Amino acid sequence: MENALLIGLSRQAALRNQLDVVANNMANINTSGFKAQNLLFEEYMMPVARATEFEAQDQTLSYVLDYSTHTDFTNGSFKATGNDYDLALEGDGFFVVQLNDGTEAYTRNGAFHLNTDGQLMSSEGWPVMTSAGPITFTPEDGIVEISQDGTIATELGNRGQIRVVSFERPQDLEKRGETTFTGEEPQIPEDTRIVQGALEQSNVDGVFEVTRLIEITRSYESVSKMLKDADELRQQAISTLGKIQA
Repeated sequence: MENALLIGLSRQAALRNQLDVVANNMANINTSGFKAQNLLFEEYMMPVARATEFEAQDQTLSYVLDYSTHTDFTNGSFKATGNDYDLALEGDGFFVVQLNDGTEAYTRNGAFHLNTDGQLMSSEGWPVMTSAGPITFTPEDGIVEISQDGTIATELGNRGQIRVVSFERPQDLEKRGETTFTGEEPQIPEDTRIVQGALEQSNVDGVFEVTRLIEITRSYESVSKMLKDADELRQQAISTLGKIQA
């Protein structure tokens, strides 16, 4: 009896975590460069049936374990903005930004802007990296043009190249923010081009996420009902046994 409650509780905990992931996807449906996430589950086998005095205690019990989160790195659609500092990546790859501790992070969110010093920054406020490190523009630079390979051209000439990297196993990247990741061994991507004046939209499918939300809610209610029935059955058994005279 207790095993049924524990198994149901493990399922409820997994469903609650899955609900958090879906809610986060829906909250970022309009966030540029955001990548949808899914929760991965596996069966956790308990070799010993505890809290029971019936025979054959070595029966195997099956619990639910959410062991990892999977990120969908497929490209989102593009939206033209006309802003010279908005960049989108067509193909695999990530822009490189510099965190406060000096380490590098990677993002698909190309909603860049200039701070008060003229430095090119990400939407999170981190410097955007070029082939020569962070870049600062002055009024003398005039119009900024960024080619498909990331080359930055102004009225002062060539100012460097926007850094773009890729990873052999993007699923190994560690999420640092809503659209920022950290990882090791970045590589130079192939067949990736930069589109100036556009932003990559979130790849979250709103209809699919709403459907998942309904399914998770119904599953949670079903498990809750099962636990309630099991608890009532346990209470009934205790009450019946208590009436039996020794």
